[in-house]
Amino acid sequence: MKGFLDYTEGNSILHRLNPMTKLILAFGLCTSCFLTQNHAVVAVIALFNLCLGALAGISRRAFRMFASLLKLSVILFLIQVLFVGQGNILLTLPFGLRITDAGVSFSAMLALRFMAATMPLSLMLSITRMSDISNVLVRYLRIPYKYAFVLTTAIRFIPLFAEEMSGIMEAQTARGVSFDTKNFFGKVRLLLPLCVPLLISSVHRIEVSAISAELRGFNLRSGTSGYKRYGFGTRDAAALLACLMIIAASAAI
Repeated sequence: MKGFLDYTEGNSILHRLNPMTKLILAFGLCTSCFLTQNHAVVAVIALFNLCLGALAGISRRAFRMFASLLKLSVILFLIQVLFVGQGNILLTLPFGLRITDAGVSFSAMLALRFMAATMPLSLMLSITRMSDISNVLVRYLRIPYKYAFVLTTAIRFIPLFAEEMSGIMEAQTARGVSFDTKNFFGKVRLLLPLCVPLLISSVHRIEVSAISAELRGFNLRSGTSGYKRYGFGTRDAAALLACLMIIAASAAI
């Protein structure tokens, strides 16, 4: 199964946007989540992310991403709601724990923001090549190429490390290790020893990549070395206008 951060080929209107426009749109949606205190607005932004995924032709991945974030948000909500003591008490629990209306409101907003602010960047990475992201960071934002390369390489390695970890777990399962235990601490105890082979494999992969980059003249690369140009068209202007409208509406509501 392809990872959430793998690039997906496509010819949708979002795929054809300028990479800089995609970055601005993603960060604009993230910013909108924190400009408003209205739960409904943040929920609408989260649903809007699903619509963007469908528009880009990656609706299945967007729904899987939404489902995964929803599970994490529920856990985040249940943990956070127990530690906010302000407001009217709705429920008293053992060990002096209380659930209040302010705690429910704050925790719900935190969980909604987590979902709505995480999806735009993940969707942007799914429809934009890492090389394009690196090029626009250097060309438009004037970020030194070495820093842009480090950022995009780190993002590119995330699914590779996840695949490596999956292979190690499958090898351990074939040797009789069961990772299906429902005991959280027991599962952590089983996973911790796997960090050593993953670390060794990661160091080897990074070393090979560094040697490969040096052989390709990495140290001679500058901000003007990129040959690819990115046009700015009507669809980019429309996307930026829609982004500004979302930000303004979030700040006003």
